[in-house]
Amino acid sequence: MMDLDRRSFLKAAQAVSLTAAVTSVGSARVLADAAAEGPFKLPPLPYAFGALEPDIDARTMELHHDKHHAAYVKNLNTALKDHSKLSDLPLEELLAKLDEVPDDIRTTVRNNGGGHANHSMFWQIMGAPGGAGPDGDLKAAIDRDFGSLEQLQTKFNAAGGKVFGSGWVFVTVDKDGKLALVSKPNQDTPLMEGGRVLIGNDVWEHAYYLKYQNKRADYLKAWWNVVNWKAVGDRYAAAKAGKLAI
Repeated sequence: MMDLDRRSFLKAAQAVSLTAAVTSVGSARVLADAAAEGPFKLPPLPYAFGALEPDIDARTMELHHDKHHAAYVKNLNTALKDHSKLSDLPLEELLAKLDEVPDDIRTTVRNNGGGHANHSMFWQIMGAPGGAGPDGDLKAAIDRDFGSLEQLQTKFNAAGGKVFGSGWVFVTVDKDGKLALVSKPNQDTPLMEGGRVLIGNDVWEHAYYLKYQNKRADYLKAWWNVVNWKAVGDRYAAAKAGKLAI
């Protein structure tokens, strides 16, 4: 009888586990599908969920993209559904004109529009570990404005570690190619002041907690292993040419 009870318990536990997994995948698909309804779209990842292993785990990437980012897009579209003039604006222009957004939706647009812009940039600048480092004009700019890549990483990680609660740390780039370091709370972005972002790292706990728990410093250090410097170099060239959007 005891063996039978044990087998019954294990079968029930397996059924619950399977149901939870299916529900999780299903809810992610529903959220991603909902994010597709409206002027702003959830961009696909340019690589598989597991491409950034071991530095960022596949499950974190799946949840981060298919649930968190999808929710920002869905909420932004919902907020703007009765505001066609605003929803027709490019995202960077919308964020630079938050003072023109009606009071009743401004915070929602700020939070979710910022989240959409920040994450769209974030996916673009990462790739499989082991890529080449910065070179050419980008390397020259990093050396000029930060002293070296190593000094940039040290300063960037320190700024990311000092963000209280949730937020981002960015390297901005102006039209002359000059780089600067800035951190922002929540989903704020330099785009809101008319600036442009070269790179940025998400220090919300959802970006790292499954693997790193409360060790944000370890995450910040490991993140540099997955920076796609070719993509960053392309963004730098686009910024100098006045063609960088988000």
